[in-house]
Amino acid sequence: MFPPLVRKVMDIISDAGYEVYVVGGAVRDLLLGFQPKEYDICTSACPVAVLTMAAENNIKAYKKGAAFGVVAWVLDGEEIEIATFRTELYGDDAHRPEKVEFVWALEDDLARRDFTVNAIAMRPDGEIIDPFGGCDDLKAGLLRAVGDPGERFEEDALRMFRACRFVAEYGFGVDPGTRAAIPRSLERVAGLSVERVRDEIDKALRAAHAAKGLGLMRDTGLLATTCRGRTGGRAVAVPVLPEVDRLAGVEQNPEHHQVDVWEHTLRVVSGVPSDPVLRWAALLHDVAKGLPGVRRLNRHGLPADYGHAGLGAEITRDILERLRFPPSFIKRVTWLVRHHMHHPAPEERAVLKWLKKLAPKLHGRAELMDAVRQSLVLRRADLLGGKVNPAAVLEENAQLEAVIAEVVARVPFYTEDLAISGGEVAELVGRGPQVKQVLEDLVVRVQGGFLDNSPGVLKEAVRKKAWRKRLSMVEGRKSEGGGNPAFS
Repeated sequence: MFPPLVRKVMDIISDAGYEVYVVGGAVRDLLLGFQPKEYDICTSACPVAVLTMAAENNIKAYKKGAAFGVVAWVLDGEEIEIATFRTELYGDDAHRPEKVEFVWALEDDLARRDFTVNAIAMRPDGEIIDPFGGCDDLKAGLLRAVGDPGERFEEDALRMFRACRFVAEYGFGVDPGTRAAIPRSLERVAGLSVERVRDEIDKALRAAHAAKGLGLMRDTGLLATTCRGRTGGRAVAVPVLPEVDRLAGVEQNPEHHQVDVWEHTLRVVSGVPSDPVLRWAALLHDVAKGLPGVRRLNRHGLPADYGHAGLGAEITRDILERLRFPPSFIKRVTWLVRHHMHHPAPEERAVLKWLKKLAPKLHGRAELMDAVRQSLVLRRADLLGGKVNPAAVLEENAQLEAVIAEVVARVPFYTEDLAISGGEVAELVGRGPQVKQVLEDLVVRVQGGFLDNSPGVLKEAVRKKAWRKRLSMVEGRKSEGGGNPAFS
C-alpha cells in the first residue's frame, strides 16, 4: 500500500509509541486508484521528538518549517515530510497563517484542511479515518469545503484557486455552498502572491478537465481579480486574467463559428495536448477578439476580427510577463499566438517561402521544427473548436503537414543543415568572415534548387567560387599594371 520508505518512517514513529498517519492528497489519490506523487505524514509526536527519533535511527533530518511543525527525514536520497498535528490561525495574510498551534487529536488537524477529500487519514495498517465525509464525497465526485466554506477561503484565499484546480484535475463537481462562498471571498485574492496564483492556474490549465476548471474560475469571478507582486522592491497590484474573463459573450461570425469566443477558447484548450506552451497558447490565441480596433463588421454586416493575431500576441506577452513566466516560455507562446492565423497552402513553393520567412527568428532546425509542429497542432484544435464545417480545412491541414515534412527533410534552412562544414569551406577559401558568407550563399542556392545538398556538389561549388575569386583578384591587379603575380 505504502512505498517502503514511507512504511519505514511510519513504523519508526509507531514503534516509539506515537500516532502516525498518511494524510491529504496521498490518501485521496490512493482511494481514487491513482499513484500519489508524494506522501504527507502527520503524527502526535512534537518536532523535537521527530528529530530525536531520526537521530536514534541514524537518519538525516532537519526542520523544514519550524514554525509549522514540519520536519524532513532524508532516506536513500528521498525527502519525506513529517508534520505534528496542528491548527492554524490566519490574520491579514491571504495565504500564510499568522499563528500555528500544536494539537493532540488527529481530528483537530484534519479540521484545518481545505476540502473533505483532502481531510482523510490512513493508519499504517490501511484503516481510514474520515471525520468529515470525504470518502462519500470522493464517491460522489464532489468537492466540498471542510466546515464553513467562507471561513476556509477567508483563512487561505489560494484555496479558491485550488478548488478550480481540483475540478480541472479530477473532474469534480462543486458543492453549492462551497461554490457560492467563492464570490463572497474574492477580495482576499489581493493578498496572494502572483507566483502562487499563476502556479494554480497553470496546473489547472494542464489538467485533464482544464475547461471545467477554467469555467469555474470565470463563473466565480476569480479571473477578474487582482493579486500582488513586487517590482523594484515595492508591492504592486497584478491583474489575474481579466483579458480572458471578458471573452464570454463575445460573438463571432456565425458563417464560420458555432460558439462565442469563450466557449471556442475552452474547446481549443481541450483540443491540444497537456503541454504548458500549447495550453497557454490555446487559452490566449483569440484574446484580442472583440476589442476596439480589431472588431469590425464585414461587408455582410457580420462580426470580424481583422488583425487579432498580431494584437493578441502583444497582449499575450504582457499577460505572461506580469505572471512572471520565463522569457523563453513567453517567446514561444507569443510566437504561436502571432502566427496561428498564418499558414501556407499545402504546396511546396508556398511552404518553402513560409519556412524561409520563419527560420531567421528561430534558432536552428530543432526549434523551427518544434515551433511549426506546435503551430499545426494549435491550428487543428482551432479548427475543431467550434468552426462551421471544418472538414475541408482539416484535410488541408493534414496535407500541409505532409508537405512540410517532405520539404524539411531535404531543404536546409540554417548553415548547420548543409552537408559541408565551416572547416571544410575554410580549407577551400581560407579562414575569415568569408566562410560564413559562403555558407549562407550555399543555403540560398540549395533552397532555390540550384544545388543539391550533398558533400561532393557543395565542395565543387565552393571550389569554383574560390577559383573565380582568385581569378578576379588577378585580373584586378593586371588592370592596375602590376603584372600577374600568379604566374611570376
